[in-house]
Amino acid sequence: MSYPESAPARRPAVVLMAAGVLLVKAVAALAYAVVDLVVLGGTVDAFRTAARDTSASPEQIDDVVTLLRASAVLSAVVAALSAPVLAGLALGLLAGRNGVRVATWVVSGLGLLAGCCSVAVLIGERAAPLQLGSGEQAVAELLGLIGDAYPSWWIPLNAGLSVAQGLGYLVVATLLALPAANAWFGRHRSTAPTVPSAPPAFPHAPHQPPPAPPYPPR
Repeated sequence: MSYPESAPARRPAVVLMAAGVLLVKAVAALAYAVVDLVVLGGTVDAFRTAARDTSASPEQIDDVVTLLRASAVLSAVVAALSAPVLAGLALGLLAGRNGVRVATWVVSGLGLLAGCCSVAVLIGERAAPLQLGSGEQAVAELLGLIGDAYPSWWIPLNAGLSVAQGLGYLVVATLLALPAANAWFGRHRSTAPTVPSAPPAFPHAPHQPPPAPPYPPR
């Protein structure tokens, strides 16, 4: 026996908006990873040129360059890995999976925390530069040149992206907590396909002897 399928409910606008924000963040993460690696070469060259006028030794300059490259590559790798995660969460939300919504809340909380920490680090570096001992004055000079080695638009761009990252995750988490999203995800959870059970078997009637004939046999 076939049962008529119910028409699928339309996705609420809040779910579409949350998925759209995640997809935009995924594309932005990939673009950031590419730009980060492209800018790295010119930044290293500008840093080495400026470091020649300091009292640092070639070994100290090489150490700071290694640190500069490692931090840039690590940032690019994290951004590139976050892109498929965000895209997968967006597709899961569009499919109405409540577990993906919970995972999105977790990722949004971690992303909001990371964005706040990035902004705090940028503000701290500008407000209170790193202070080293007198024996490490050359290293202090080199670290102070890193910010100037980047293009003039790079640090403001990073600050803007950190703020946008935190706001984006906050918007996504808020949209998924609205009543329309709760009703839609709850409907998908309550309409999970179930296997129909077999009808109960009727008990067999007890064996009865055949009725006696109305007249005795002749």
